[in-house]
Amino acid sequence: MLDYAGLEALAAVVREGSFERAARKLHVTPSAVSQRIKQLEERVGQVLVLRGTPCTGTEAGRRLCLHVEQVALLENELRRSNPDLLPDTPIPTLKLAVNADSLSTWFMDAMAEFTAGSNELLDLRIDDQDHTAQRLREGEVIAAVTATSASIAGCNTWPLGTMRYVAAASPGFVAQYFASGVTPHTLAHAPIMTYDRNDKLQDRWMHHHALHQSRAAPPRHFIPSNYGYVRACEVGMGWGMHPIVLIEQQLEQGSLVELVANTPLDVAMYWAHPRSAQATLERLTTCVIAAARRWLEPI
Repeated sequence: MLDYAGLEALAAVVREGSFERAARKLHVTPSAVSQRIKQLEERVGQVLVLRGTPCTGTEAGRRLCLHVEQVALLENELRRSNPDLLPDTPIPTLKLAVNADSLSTWFMDAMAEFTAGSNELLDLRIDDQDHTAQRLREGEVIAAVTATSASIAGCNTWPLGTMRYVAAASPGFVAQYFASGVTPHTLAHAPIMTYDRNDKLQDRWMHHHALHQSRAAPPRHFIPSNYGYVRACEVGMGWGMHPIVLIEQQLEQGSLVELVANTPLDVAMYWAHPRSAQATLERLTTCVIAAARRWLEPI
């Protein structure tokens, strides 16, 4: 059986990023935390923590942290059904990975429904939908919203629906850069709004509709904020890819217009988590699927 004092110390170091902060959380000395992790590493025969600033978990270390989270969820369920048992058990925190567009639209409904009926806390990691699956594979999160339909080793995956994106900009921006039409040449000179370095939706849209010019790299702005991203397009800084459900009002009012009518890009979304967490995440999964069905188009 694993040493749960050591596992608790490991999870605290990975979560807090240092032995000192982990020690304060656990109300012990940093040397006690170090000793517990050393004994755990000797027992499993692997390095579990990469010492640095911040300290991070190795792949094996992150897997063990995920195991600790699942145990905490099980203990929380036991305490909820038997209040006299485990009175001092801390409230568990679920680490989830989700893309910013989902968080700004349908995923908020899922979180609200889940937290209204439980005491669990949520810790969200924001990443591009094409990269959230990697956080799940590495054990950084216990569940993820992802665009990956391929099987993830050791995980169950559910189709959630399709998020429809459109390429849009302000009328003034369209008049300035696309007076002669939206072509590979004009797109190569028009600034693109990009969420972050992982955001490839604009390139996917251009490739999908044969509007990409391979020899020219369009200028790009980087704004990692959904509100800021939409506002930047409204004020004419660039064009970008927007979920229709997020900019319906702007399209109706005319502050944003599609670059090319009837050229959407559909992105299928999935929910995934480790099979070993099936029972502990059943209610969260139900909330996620229900919210997605209200917002997204069927795959």
